[in-house]
Amino acid sequence: MPSKPSFYNIWVRLSGDPEQFPLNARIFHSICLISILALGYNVPFNYFIGLPEVALASFIVLLISGAIYYASLFRGKVTISIFLFNILGLSLFTVNYLFNSGQEGPTDLFFLLFLLITIGISPVNQYKIWIPVNIILFLSLNISEYLDPTLVPNTYDNRFTRFVDHISAYLVVAAITYFCIDYIRISYEREKASAVEKAKAIEQKNEQILKQNHELERLNSEKNKLMSIVAHDLRSPLGSIQSFLELLSEHELDADEKQNIESDLLTSTKSTLAMLSKLLDWSKSQLHGIAARREYLNLAKVFEPTLKLEQEIAARKDIVLEYDFNPIIMIYADSDMMQLILRNIVGNAIKFTKRGGSIVITADIKGSDCLITIQDNGIGMPPEKQAAIFSLNVQSSFGTNNEKGIGLGLLLCMEFVRAQNGKLWFTSSPEKGTCFYISIPIVEQNYLWPSGLS
Repeated sequence: MPSKPSFYNIWVRLSGDPEQFPLNARIFHSICLISILALGYNVPFNYFIGLPEVALASFIVLLISGAIYYASLFRGKVTISIFLFNILGLSLFTVNYLFNSGQEGPTDLFFLLFLLITIGISPVNQYKIWIPVNIILFLSLNISEYLDPTLVPNTYDNRFTRFVDHISAYLVVAAITYFCIDYIRISYEREKASAVEKAKAIEQKNEQILKQNHELERLNSEKNKLMSIVAHDLRSPLGSIQSFLELLSEHELDADEKQNIESDLLTSTKSTLAMLSKLLDWSKSQLHGIAARREYLNLAKVFEPTLKLEQEIAARKDIVLEYDFNPIIMIYADSDMMQLILRNIVGNAIKFTKRGGSIVITADIKGSDCLITIQDNGIGMPPEKQAAIFSLNVQSSFGTNNEKGIGLGLLLCMEFVRAQNGKLWFTSSPEKGTCFYISIPIVEQNYLWPSGLS
């Protein structure tokens, strides 16, 4: 015997797809199936107990019920099918009342059962039609028989056939009633569970939308912050360049004055170009995402060109830049990213180190990573500034020689280091200097750092 879940799953398929049919339509299809089964039993039963007329009527109704079920489920004509079913049911029970002993027979139970079925399958706006019709028809038949007992003949041959008919009718009505109520309850529970799942899905989507809104607000805030920084920090050097050019065009200056102005003009131009370069790098990383092309690199060979250039820049400020790398150290990293990271951090060290200062760069193997340190004896950072140093919230500041930046360099460094499965941190004390630490894998790793700065 099939298990209950399997039986109900089969019955659900026979009663219609919940996505296509409302609950009352699915109940109607179930009632049609039950009616077909009940009539299939009722035809031979009535014939063998001596009621051939009832058996013939039941057979005709069986065929009509099958046609109505087919039209509703497979042709989508639900409304007209329910209408015909109500007419058919009331007509059948009227005939059954007249040919099956009236008040002595079990038809009263069938009228009550059909009233329950009508409530279950009919649209709410049709209750005012079918419920009164059922009650009026039932009362009319009983009152007519009461007034004229000869109107409905007694068709039972003996007490035994009447006993069997009543017991059989009661069992059929009880079974159909149970099935209807149980089906409605199960359908309700399923739709309730489905509604709960949909509500949870909607809630999750709402949470996701809220997170996306918060993220968009954060990004918009960062965009506004960036635009504010760019507008503020570019205004000053561009204004200086304009003033220098106006001075050169409007006044006769001697050679020394021209040389000083040209030197200042060159410094401002380089500063502005550096700002724009960092802004372009950061914007590109945000637009296209950060994808590291990692490979095995010799640390000394990768950093040599960058450090030679930074030594020349440091020398102009009388800063000694020293580095010492083991020539056999290899790292698994992106060459372009590593050069940009080192260039930005060393550039900051030069910017915030006073004349006559020093910067020392070293590298050592620590487990499966290479630890690169950039130590300077510059002006350091106050504690209140350190927390935001890797974000857009950092305030740009002037270096010891009035160098200017927009605070994007270290933000880029953090994102590029993490894209290579590395780590970046620092220690700093005011007036004692700053030391940055870059930890980069020396072998390929599968673990990826999450995006973001936190």
